[in-house]
Amino acid sequence: MTFSGSIATPVGVLSVHSDGTAIRRVHWPRRGHSTPAVPGMPSDAERDPLLADALAQLGAYFAGERAVFDLPFDLGPQSDVTNAVLHALYDTVLHGETVTYGELAERSGTSVPARAIGSIMGANPIPIIVPCHRVVASDGLGGYSGGAPGEGLHTKRWLLEHEGALPQALF
Repeated sequence: MTFSGSIATPVGVLSVHSDGTAIRRVHWPRRGHSTPAVPGMPSDAERDPLLADALAQLGAYFAGERAVFDLPFDLGPQSDVTNAVLHALYDTVLHGETVTYGELAERSGTSVPARAIGSIMGANPIPIIVPCHRVVASDGLGGYSGGAPGEGLHTKRWLLEHEGALPQALF
């Protein structure tokens, strides 16, 4: 069974999905693609304590009251390389830090080239919690597939500023 909830944030509404044992997805829903609440029915967050905890932790993160997430997550079916890279990101790049695509490739212990790290970040099913926004290019912000449509770099900049991790200008 899948439980879903959403939270309004300074970078748009986030949808969070849980299977009751792990967070499986975090994303920015497209306009008109949310599920309306049914009056009188308990919300998924009321039925799934993990979803309620995830929404509370995200709320605390955006309020500046939480720097580390303490949630079980499941990346779903991914290649071994993608798993290694995303776990290296989660385990080694802390709140307030950034890492370049090349540095993350090295930290992951894989032979993936730095230029492929961007594609792996784009495949991350759990942004914010697995902080792909903290991965930057050696000469600037790089890209970001999160955020509302067309707002990727604005979202990445906001998240990095929020964490006090925006890298110094390179010019």
